[in-house]
Amino acid sequence: MVKILNDSFLRAARGEKTDHVPVWYMRQAGRSQPEYRKIKEKYSLFEITHQPELCAYVTKVPVDNYGVDAAILYKDIMTPMHAMGVNVEIKSGIGPVIEHPIKNLSDVQALEKISPKDDVPYVLDTIKLLTEEQLAVPLIGFSGAPFTLASYMIEGGPSKNYNKTKNLMWSEPETWFALMDKLGDMIIAYCQAQIEAGVSAIQLFDSWVGALGQEDYRKFIKPVMTRIFTALQVEEVPLILFGVGASHLIKEWQELPVNVIGLDWRLSIKDARQSGLTKAIQGNLDPSVLLAPWKIIEQKTKEILDMGMKKPGFIFNLGHGVMPEVNPETLKKLTAFVHEYSYKKGIL
Repeated sequence: MVKILNDSFLRAARGEKTDHVPVWYMRQAGRSQPEYRKIKEKYSLFEITHQPELCAYVTKVPVDNYGVDAAILYKDIMTPMHAMGVNVEIKSGIGPVIEHPIKNLSDVQALEKISPKDDVPYVLDTIKLLTEEQLAVPLIGFSGAPFTLASYMIEGGPSKNYNKTKNLMWSEPETWFALMDKLGDMIIAYCQAQIEAGVSAIQLFDSWVGALGQEDYRKFIKPVMTRIFTALQVEEVPLILFGVGASHLIKEWQELPVNVIGLDWRLSIKDARQSGLTKAIQGNLDPSVLLAPWKIIEQKTKEILDMGMKKPGFIFNLGHGVMPEVNPETLKKLTAFVHEYSYKKGIL
């Protein structure tokens, strides 16, 4: 096992003091990197994730290139779906596309129970390779959250309004809660297996849950989220929840048994804390800023750091993933700036 030499991310996730603000980027391993684009000329996403050595390389490259304080396992939130009997394909320029969407209770009952060691051994082998031989920073494992996964399973692919998902949720609550139970079981088993294999933290991506109002979230989503995080708490690794356009759910998230709340750029850290958020915070630079001149990147980063550093428990990240157009040198420069600026201020 490689010793984690830089544990600043883990300490910040637990609300502890650090000598600099730790930083990592969602989608730091992927489309903005020339090394990755070269690999993608030969292999699809699923083909990369099925080859542990190749997948480990893709995961580790941004750590080496940018100097970030954590790695995030390269894979897709749809990775475990095949094991559940969901025929999903990642189509270029579209995203996950599912051949037979969920329509009724029978479809939900037909979903299979996942056995990670049997169904996704390549994911666990990649984790072991990274944590036992390659990484000196923490490795973050992850899963899609129930609503986001369900939206793809019901809509058949990406959606702008989630009409089918919401209508099934409202009109067929028995079917909905059966699906939440199935996905909750899968996520718990999948994340526990990742932790056992060696990841140091887990992030749940609930990317599209912001489409729901507070009351619907409280009724249809919060019970399964509470069950998942309660089950994972016993593993004693930091748990992170992230969503897009979900600022109105901050009070609900505050009540969940998680360690870190990932904010997108729509809500400032100051306002999040004033609204009652006391957990560690991760975020929240608008990814589009990375395409602006450096003086603007620096200015907006300073504003975020000054807010985040007012108390322990802050991790710098973007408000969503790195876009393909971003210059890798910008991420390297930004990482160094976050480290230097926060260290010089003698914070935390």
